[in-house]
Amino acid sequence: MKKAKRTKSSRPARRPVAKRRAGAARAGRRAGPARPRASATPRVQAIPAGFHTATPQLTVRGAAQAIEFYKRAFGAKERLRMPGPGGHGIMHAEIQIGDSIIFVGDEFPDMGCRAPESLGGTTGSVNLYVPNVDQAFARAVAAGAEVRVPVADMFWGDRYAKVADPFGHEWGLATHKEDLSLKEVGERANAFFAQMAAGGPGAPPAAAGA
Repeated sequence: MKKAKRTKSSRPARRPVAKRRAGAARAGRRAGPARPRASATPRVQAIPAGFHTATPQLTVRGAAQAIEFYKRAFGAKERLRMPGPGGHGIMHAEIQIGDSIIFVGDEFPDMGCRAPESLGGTTGSVNLYVPNVDQAFARAVAAGAEVRVPVADMFWGDRYAKVADPFGHEWGLATHKEDLSLKEVGERANAFFAQMAAGGPGAPPAAAGA
């Protein structure tokens, strides 16, 4: 027996390609995007919470005493401390002043960590912006800091002072008072250095109310 030929009209109708694709897209939207598998290990932050990009580190003789001084002088809060080898000294500690973290540790000369007293001074300073520099300066001096620069309005627009802590590190304290252009800062700087060269008191023009 011969099979009946399948005519064009007897074949099941097929939807155009465009309609089939549109239907698949609608079905995908209803199903929603594929969910990624939950990771067994929580993601670690590249920058730990509370830290900024740059973190100062201070090496001192007597880190425990230095931390207590920084609490009194600058309102520091201790975050953690790790003892040194054999439980001697502090290998690493973290304090927070305002929104910034500073590392503090005892000197370990064999590890290349030396305090300013071992080196005969320090070449840098930690600078703090504070709401009221006069109050911050008075608090630091009352705690035992040595005055390096008394409080004055400086030519760059800050009211500024500098102190040294009993462990050899210097601290700049400032409250921003004026937003100045580079041209204005340059003009004030020239006037300030001219005044110093002439043997004046060394106070920048802004300190005299300019």
